[in-house]
Order: sequence, then structure tokens, then C-alpha cells
Amino acid sequence: MSSSHAPSNPGTLSYEQAGVNYDLIDPLKVSAQRAAASTATQLGRHGFTEVAASRGESAYVVDVGPFYIASIVECLGSKALVADEMATLTGRSWYDGIAQDTIAMAVNDLITVGATPLVVQAYWAAGGSDWFGDAQRAQALVAGWKKACEVCNVAWGGGETPALAGIVEAGRIDLAASCTGLINPKQRLSVGDGLQAGDAIVLLDASGIHANGLSLARKLVERLPNGWLTEVDPVNHPGLTYGAALLAPTPLYSPVTEALWAAGIVPHYCANITGHGWRKLLRHPAAFTYRIHTLPPVPPVLKFIQHHAQHDDREAYSTLNMGAGFAIFVAAEDAERTVAVAQAQGIGARIAGVVEAGPKQLLIEPIGVRFGDDDLQLR
Repeated sequence: MSSSHAPSNPGTLSYEQAGVNYDLIDPLKVSAQRAAASTATQLGRHGFTEVAASRGESAYVVDVGPFYIASIVECLGSKALVADEMATLTGRSWYDGIAQDTIAMAVNDLITVGATPLVVQAYWAAGGSDWFGDAQRAQALVAGWKKACEVCNVAWGGGETPALAGIVEAGRIDLAASCTGLINPKQRLSVGDGLQAGDAIVLLDASGIHANGLSLARKLVERLPNGWLTEVDPVNHPGLTYGAALLAPTPLYSPVTEALWAAGIVPHYCANITGHGWRKLLRHPAAFTYRIHTLPPVPPVLKFIQHHAQHDDREAYSTLNMGAGFAIFVAAEDAERTVAVAQAQGIGARIAGVVEAGPKQLLIEPIGVRFGDDDLQLR
């Protein structure tokens, strides 16, 4: 029985084969958004209103009068499983980086709407109390969480550490973070109403796979000669194993967005490049053509995954970040300064493309790939 998602090459490893099918997940997201939207009237009972344009964006925004409040909750996903495998093989804990990944999932979403992250809350659900008994691992998680909060200038408000035997697998942990922030002054709000033809697309570099696509990456390990310890690029990066490369922490991009505001630059729109890969550049609901003329360097681990999963460029760029961790859409005259501000914060950046009037589509010209409006349905 054929399927529109069946790989044309039997050697191709699809995201669906790895257990993730967005065709099944996305309709639930749309249904939930519609139900959630009907509850917005409850804010009126308290004298507040929602920013309707934030519905379907990466963070939800409420107008409380003198400023806006933005909030988000995000789950790490399965990256912790890679840390567990690598701990067994290497004898070290990787949970300091895992902590940063978890906070980055929330913070990097929150800042898309122009918010300054203020408070982070932790949700660490283990498969049993014994998970917390491994002092090296637990303390690495605590130390990494605290350090990431300091990088983002946020307070760690508290959290929940349930032991959920029978729900979470024994020896495993499900990590999530919520984040609340302020958009103050209100002029910092960035929900896309200012996006226009002629704007520049600035892409911030990724450090690796970040925390999306790990189901595919974990499935792929079955094909590798030395498993997690397979070198991803022996010539240019000798000694860099597949497991270690996957565990490169996700960058925290909030120092960049804060520095942009300090420099007088207000993005017209932002997108966190996570699930759905470069299709996230189509997140804004309006009809624009996004023309990409310059690509960021692809991290070695993503080149490795693309090769061994036998993905063509269209499949790779629709699933993985392929070197672009965060997109900032700014007025053309602010583009070069935006790049400079990001680089001053230690984050690689480049002017990658331009927003044009036209049908809703993403044209990645250097690789001849096009994504249309029907390639991303999140609303």
C-alpha cells in the first residue's frame, strides 16, 4: 500500500519512520488553537485582552495595560536519551548541556515576539525517584540550568520534580521549561504586523541539531558502524563522535535580541527554526515570497545525518535546521547592523535573503528548493 510519505529510495530514513508524523500531530495543534482562542474572552473579566496576532505564534501575548506579558512552555523531547547513551559510553554526564537545551527551547520561542525573558520554571519528570539519586547527573542538570538562566538574565522561579513510574520509563527523565517575559515598552512587540516586502532575512547560526530531529537522529544510529561513537567528519573534525556532536547545546539567542533593542533595532518578525526545519520561515500568515540567496554553513553532524539518512536537500531542509537556528526579519537598512550585533554576542549571523511581494513561498535558491503555503499548516 503506497503512501505519499513513503521514501522513494528504500534506503532513505524518513522522520515518520522514526516515529514522528507531523500530519497526525499538526491537526491536533490546529484544533487546540481554535479551542484555546475561544477562551480569550476570559481575560476581559480581569480587565485585560490578548494580542490576537500572537495566536499561532511561538509565544502567547497578553496586554495588561502599560506593557505586554508573553509566556511559553516547551518540552526538550528525546535528546536526553542521547545523553544517557553517551554517559554509559564515556563515563561523564552531559546534562549541563541538556539543561541549556531545555531552557533554549522555551527562551528562543519567547523572544520571537519581542519579549525580555524574566522567569523560568522547571518541570523534571523522572521514571522513578532513583533518577535523582545519581548525584553527578542531577548536579550537572542543576548547574547547567542555573548557568543558562544567568546567560539569559532570567530568574529560576521554581519547578516540579515528579517521579512518574509507569508513565515515564524507568531510568529516564522528561524535561520541560516554561518561561514568562515582558514586552516593555510596547513598541518591542514583534508579531509580524510590520513585516513587508523589501525586509531582509537575517539568519543566526545553529550549533548543531539543537533539540529537534532527535527521533530521526536516534533511529539513524542503528545504521552506523560504531554507533554513537562513529566519527562524523574524520578529516576536518577528528575525534568528534556522532553522540557528542548531537549533544552540542542549543544557543541561547536572547542576548542577541536584547542587544538589538539596545541598538535601536526592532525586528519586524522572528522565527525560531525548530520542528519543520526551514519551513518555519513560512510561519507568518500573510502572503510573501521569501527568497534565500545565501546559506549558513551546515554543521558537520547535520551533513552526516543527511548523508546517512539519504535525504535530498528538500527533505533535509524540511526537517532539520541545516545551520539556521533563528531567523530575524528586519528593515533592509538595519540588516548589516543586525549581523554585527549578533556577532558581537558570539553568535554567527548573515544576511540570507529578502522578503518580496508575491505568493506565499520559500525559495532557497542556492539548492533549488521551494516550499509553498501547503508545506506548513500550523494555524
